[in-house]
Amino acid sequence: MPLFMDVHEKLPEGANAADVADAHAADLQIQDRHGVNYLRYWMDEAAGKVFCLVDAPNPEAAAAVHKEAHGLVADQIYEVVEGS
Repeated sequence: MPLFMDVHEKLPEGANAADVADAHAADLQIQDRHGVNYLRYWMDEAAGKVFCLVDAPNPEAAAAVHKEAHGLVADQIYEVVEGS
């Protein structure tokens, strides 16, 4: 399955690390409905950015999980290849 990195450029005002952890947990609860596996995420709290690594059949499936789980859809989704 392809591997994607999604980028959330700006979190909602006041969002913090606990909020991001809760959103990730919500993703994990519903990801199977879309054939997706969210693997990890990273947050740059100072910049208000979040990066999510996900196995997904396509970028649309990855976006659907975020939309359904919490509504915070990524600004960009890039296909990535490990080791390159």
